[in-house]
Amino acid sequence: MVALGFVAGLWTASRRGVRDGLPPEKVADLGFWLLPGAIIGARALYVITFWKEQFAGGPLGEIFAVWHGGVVYYGGFIGATLAGVFYLRLKKLPLWKVADVVAPSIALGSVFGRIGCLLNGCCYGRACNLPWAISFPEGHETHPVGSPATPVHPTEVYDSLLNLGLYLALAWLYRRKKFDGQVFGAYLVGYSVLRSFVEIFRGDYPPDQHYLGGWATPAQMVSIVTLGCGLLLLLLLPRPALKQG
Repeated sequence: MVALGFVAGLWTASRRGVRDGLPPEKVADLGFWLLPGAIIGARALYVITFWKEQFAGGPLGEIFAVWHGGVVYYGGFIGATLAGVFYLRLKKLPLWKVADVVAPSIALGSVFGRIGCLLNGCCYGRACNLPWAISFPEGHETHPVGSPATPVHPTEVYDSLLNLGLYLALAWLYRRKKFDGQVFGAYLVGYSVLRSFVEIFRGDYPPDQHYLGGWATPAQMVSIVTLGCGLLLLLLLPRPALKQG
């Protein structure tokens, strides 16, 4: 599902880039810089976040075993951003124009990525008895062997559907944007809000990974920073000096 999301995102970004006068081959090449950056960043932040619970004292090779599962979206976003900025500077492409091209596709990729989370059994929700609650197979953290399953919020589905809505909103905004960087700034704001909302229903964090008196998850803490960055971009980028930069 992650691969499908990557292909869908890359295809839609390339189409937008062509309409905006960007070389399609360079937009496509950008994707192959973003992918390893995202994987490295996503795995690195997961290892840092769950070091005590999963990696301390274990085999060193497990740190690199991405195929066993265990990635963090915000780590992937940071890694992909760093790789993307390096590539754009290397190829002398306009940073904010390309960021606008890519932004809706990030949301589209997350639509598929969260379905992958559902299939993998990660990023699950807390217990609930709602009609749309889901139960995982025996052996999952919410369904111990020999015990009844605990129905939980389908947070992966919540996240996927909200990202689909964000993608549609950003695609609409892209055709009506007033300045370069507007769509990317809107993505940062929109994603931080939707992610913070979904985190309310998450049930997979260890007890010691709740902050502000137990009210905030790690992702919500990062979302505060992301929200601030998005609002700053929307405030500052319309100024001529920053638009040129």
